[in-house]
Formats: sequence, structure tokens, C-alpha cells
Amino acid sequence: MKIRHLLFALIAFPAIAAEEGSAKKPNVIYLLADDLGYDDVGWRNPEIKTPNLDKLAAGGAKLEQYYVQPVCSPTRAAFMTGRYPFRHGLQTGVVRPWAQYGLPLEENTLPSALKEAGYETAITGKWHLGHFKPEYLPTKRGFDHQYGHYNGALDYFTHERDGGFDWHKNDTVNRDEGYSTELIGKEASRLIRERDKSKPLFLYVPFNGVHSPFQVPDRYLSLYPQFQGNRKLYAGMISAVDDAVGEIVKAAAEAGLGDNTLIVFSSDNGGPNPGKLSDNGKLRGGKGGVYEGGVRVVAFANWPAKIKAGSAIRQPTHISDWYPTLVKLSGSEAAPKLPLDGRDISSVLTENATIPDREVILNLAPDAAAIRVGDWKLVVHNRKTEEKAELFNLGDDASEKNDLSEKNPEKVKELRERLEALDKEAVAPKSKPQPRGFKAPAIWGQS
Repeated sequence: MKIRHLLFALIAFPAIAAEEGSAKKPNVIYLLADDLGYDDVGWRNPEIKTPNLDKLAAGGAKLEQYYVQPVCSPTRAAFMTGRYPFRHGLQTGVVRPWAQYGLPLEENTLPSALKEAGYETAITGKWHLGHFKPEYLPTKRGFDHQYGHYNGALDYFTHERDGGFDWHKNDTVNRDEGYSTELIGKEASRLIRERDKSKPLFLYVPFNGVHSPFQVPDRYLSLYPQFQGNRKLYAGMISAVDDAVGEIVKAAAEAGLGDNTLIVFSSDNGGPNPGKLSDNGKLRGGKGGVYEGGVRVVAFANWPAKIKAGSAIRQPTHISDWYPTLVKLSGSEAAPKLPLDGRDISSVLTENATIPDREVILNLAPDAAAIRVGDWKLVVHNRKTEEKAELFNLGDDASEKNDLSEKNPEKVKELRERLEALDKEAVAPKSKPQPRGFKAPAIWGQS
């Protein structure tokens, strides 16, 4: 009998050890909305119905000064690598369907680093970091599982972009029918339920909602009788994303992921066409620009085991910070292959600590740039003509109404010199116009 017990213990021990080891590492679910306005959530605007996001935000910390890049591919590149997109040549625009480039292969990715640390890794949603060769696809960049689309701006129902079909599972063609936001939520929920329970989970859910084209099932339109046109469709699309988030959260609860799951939510850039389509609140500008409305986005972090419910973090944070933060939380001691720009914000999240000398590069492109250091922000609209820069103090002017450049020439000089120093490290932009005579393939991602 004793021998039998000993054999059972020896057989069971590896599984028990694996479960205990993974329990110390948080599961991570990153929910990324596309083109969401700063005030287009229920806790900032009661007209917008997002009960699931509202509950998550209230149960964690609202990231009140959370930064991304002006458009989506650069933001995703920063998230994947912990490095600013000017280091990838992705600083000037999105990866177009015809692009013969993507996130450079020498870049180590966040899912690769977490996979090395013992995580199961998955993406459900929009990739948008290159698909012209197989080695650029998600399952070659660190993801165990992939579901969704490679391009932006695809049709939500037909799953086509420019006539080419763009829906894939594990980087092979998938013919699931339905509204893409709902499909993304369902697949994320399935992956949670069917995950490898011996490993912690990293699940990245980049919705294509609420990016154009403006399409949503009719049942959502009745939620917004006060709106008209695209604003009505856009609002309905927000609620559709919220419902998908609710399904994911429900699956996580039923699967017993518990308090040791970090759920992060943000937009990939500011809302487009603010005031008519999106609502960026008090922030100036919108998508594509480096004023706050283009780069400061709605965000929160929910982690019941570590983050105080109902808290607000006003320390500037950037989407590139998640690479060093999550790698640290994974317990990995491996040094990054390339220098990181992101900062470890684990103590910011759990203790509301501050990062001394915090610098955030909001963009560094040949024609325009912006940098924030402390409360000071410098905006240069046309670097080629050396157009006069604008200087703002965001501590008391988040709306960027008061240009202080003439009163603070030394600060302008200091921040300009920092941008010029970084520009010497920048990779030339890879963005190219659509080639003449371009014709979309029948299926995107297949050569």
C-alpha cells in the first residue's frame, strides 16, 4: 500500500507542481478596441452603454494618462515589442494590405517571451503587422493559437478586404460565418475554456470594432435612438464589443481563472472625426494626430489579487510598458534581445508608484513628432521646414489650449534636442503607396 501511495505521489507531483507554478504567474487578457473615443465608454459618458467594461473598470484601476501611437499598426508594434515604432520603420502609418513588409523578424515579441516563460499564448482578432510571407504571421511570432484577420477595415460580415477574403484560424483559411466582433469574442471564450490548465494564459484580443466600415447587427441600433447616421452605428458597435467582453469575462469566471487574472483594456488610438463620429471629451484632436485626442486613450487594468478596486492611476503609461511588465510578472529572467523603450509599471499598477524621469515618445516621424517628459509636451508638426514647435504643460492644460513655447524657450530646446538625438536611432519608414495595377488576392495571407 505504501508503495502504491508513493507511486501515486510521484505520478501526481509534476501536475501539482505545474499548477502551483502557474498559479504564481498571472493569467493575462489584453482587450484592444480599435478607434474608440476617449469618452466613448459608459463611465465617462452615460449615453454609451458598456456595462461589462464599466464593471471591469470599477473593479480595477483606470489608467487616466495612458498613451499609444496615433494609428493602429504602430501601436500594435509597440505592444508586441516594448519598443517604439520608429525603431521598426513602422512610425508613419498602418501596414496596408499590399505591403511587402511587416514587424521586422529580428524583433522578439511579447508572446514569444511569455511562451518561453511557460505561458500558453493566443490571439483572437486583428493582427495588422504583416502577412506577405508565412514567417510574418502570428503563429510564427509566438502565438500558439490564432483566429481572426490580418488587415484592417475588413467587412464585418463577409470578412473581405478589397475583395480578398481575410479570416483565418491558426493561419489557415477559416470560413466561420457571422459578425466579426461576436466571432472574436466566442473564440476567445472557447480558448479560455479549453486552455492548457497546467500553464498560465496570455490571451490578446484585438477587436476590429469600432473601426470603419460602420456595420452592426440591427438589434444594437435600438439602444441609441438619440443618435443618427454613423454615430448611431458607431455607438452600436461599441455595445457589441462590450457584449463580447462580457462573454469573455464570463468564460474566465466559469473556467476558474479567479483573482490572479490581469485584464487590461484600451483603444489602439484616439477616436476619429471627434465631435461627429467619436467623442474624445476634453482632449484636443483625434486619430492620426499627436495632440492628446490622438494618442491618449481610454484604458484600465483589472487584477483583483493585486490592483485596488476603484483606483485611478495618473502616472503617464504607454502601451510599450506591457512588454517589460508582463515579462517580469511571468518570472522570466531572460534579458531582452534588443533594448526596450517600455518601462516596468508593475509597481505603478499595484502601489500607484511613480516612474522618475518618465519620457514618452508619442511619435517620431520624418514630418512630425511629439514627446512628453513629466508634464511637458512638445509638438513639432513639420520637422522638415523646422516649423515653430508648440509646448504644453499637461498638468494644468490637458486640452492643449495654451502654447507656452515662447515663454519657455529652454524647455523647447531641451525637448527638441532629445527628439533629434532619438532620430539618429530611427529606421527609415517602410510605408509605401499602393502599387500601380495592384489586385487583391482571393485570400489574404496566401502567396
